[in-house]
Amino acid sequence: MIKNLLFDLDDTLFDFHASEKESLKDTLLHFGIEPTDETVALYSEVNRGQWKLLELGKTTKPKLKIDRYRIFFEKIGANIEASLAADFYENRLSKSAILVDGATELLDVLRGKYRLYLITNGFSVIQRGRIAASGIGGYFDGIFVSEEMGADKPTLLYFDKCFAEIDGFERSESLIIGDSLTSDIKGGIAAGVKTVWYNPKGASAADLMPDYEIRTLAELTALLEGIN
Repeated sequence: MIKNLLFDLDDTLFDFHASEKESLKDTLLHFGIEPTDETVALYSEVNRGQWKLLELGKTTKPKLKIDRYRIFFEKIGANIEASLAADFYENRLSKSAILVDGATELLDVLRGKYRLYLITNGFSVIQRGRIAASGIGGYFDGIFVSEEMGADKPTLLYFDKCFAEIDGFERSESLIIGDSLTSDIKGGIAAGVKTVWYNPKGASAADLMPDYEIRTLAELTALLEGIN
């Protein structure tokens, strides 16, 4: 019987791309750069690349925070101090909490039936700020931000640290729900916990095989009823 649901945050419950775009546009305007669609897309590409390096253990969060702007500014030929832009962006993003359609409704249904947890990679000040701004923090029995845990998804160390903080945690009674194959699904498989891949765009799973797949958050309720 499933008792524990561990939710990823960005692009599972939060629409990170919308928040990123909103916060990046404010940042670029602040530093005198026109936030064209091409410029915003270039930053997103650089940012994704840096987070992939973090998942592979090839960079660190403090380095990522600066490097994504340093590389971005180099590519567009802007002479701007990367650390200043990073700080401004972090402040803006920490206040942006755009939820995925159906997120609050799903949490309303699940609260009281399961123990709910958040498992998220990211900077503490940003993730905690966004959770507070969204008002969803009260739904969760525990919130595990990678910067606070001292390890990142998909490492086994991160998941082991999370599990250790959940009273009476059993892997067989738990599900990890997330959109990222390389972070949530890969990490869940390595940790011995069944996974639910939130895949709204119908992407291919490639080499990684989640236990379950949903296209909308609303599908999770019926899925859980079938498992239990």
